[in-house]
Amino acid sequence: MAYNLKEYAKKPERLAPGHRMCAGCGAPPVVRAVMRALHPEDHAVIASATGCLEVCTYIYPYTAWEDSFIHSAFENSGATISGVEAAYTAFKRKNTLNTDKNTKFIAFGGDGGTYDIGFQSLSGAMERGHDIAYFCYDNEAYMNTGVQRSSATPKYADTTTTPAGKVRPGKLQFRKDLTRVMAEHHLPYVAQTACFGNFSDITTKAEKAIYTEGPCFVNCLAPCPTGWKYNSADLMTLNKLAVETRFWPLYEVEDGKFNITYIPKETVPVSEFLKPQKRFKHLFVPGNEHLIEEIQADVDKRWNELLELANLNK
Repeated sequence: MAYNLKEYAKKPERLAPGHRMCAGCGAPPVVRAVMRALHPEDHAVIASATGCLEVCTYIYPYTAWEDSFIHSAFENSGATISGVEAAYTAFKRKNTLNTDKNTKFIAFGGDGGTYDIGFQSLSGAMERGHDIAYFCYDNEAYMNTGVQRSSATPKYADTTTTPAGKVRPGKLQFRKDLTRVMAEHHLPYVAQTACFGNFSDITTKAEKAIYTEGPCFVNCLAPCPTGWKYNSADLMTLNKLAVETRFWPLYEVEDGKFNITYIPKETVPVSEFLKPQKRFKHLFVPGNEHLIEEIQADVDKRWNELLELANLNK
């Protein structure tokens, strides 16, 4: 179903407000939206890779999670949740479960624990066909350990391992398109989303992922004020600019069919998304205009490819 803001607000909160995430962090809105997609009568088992989300929501003996929670190592959130799902399926088959609640299996990981160090276990879990939903909160670097570059980091971003200076203007590689990579796993449902507008896009896609039988993957943009270096009050503005500039397209892939779920009405240059972020401030120094043009060309190329895949490029 599609949600409006009033419907979204009525859903029970599954992540308590007592977490310790930074003000202006994009991960808590993502998690809250995902968890609110659960049907109120259902129970969930959550696996979270080591990262900002894990260390700030579960500090023993305290937890911000209303559902069952498992802390996984950095590299194996996918393996952990698939193992729990397999055990649950075995108990259910043997009729030895001591609950009649419907249990769903959800994993969270940042881009470091998903695009890079956790990709092997994620890919394996998806290929084996476990009935799980994996959500990546993509903040585009290893934020928890000091803002090191990941394969999700955009080209020319200034990070602690790709510092922008006289020799190099930040990271030299374009970011990996993990959503497309996961679509090539031939999963029943893959999506890319953000906390945009009235939260309908992210919550609708989360519900589809959680309640579609089989392995599903959703990539969620989650800006980071520490690593992106923006004013914490500008979180939702950054989400909106990422979508409107087509830097972060909103789309889904159901049984191999691509569907763009939001098409911006106007063409907004990617510079509008880059400008509020101090990690890109060196791009706006006179003489570096060609670097922004290169990023724009890549954004345009990926958008046109997406239009082709959705049969909209006519």
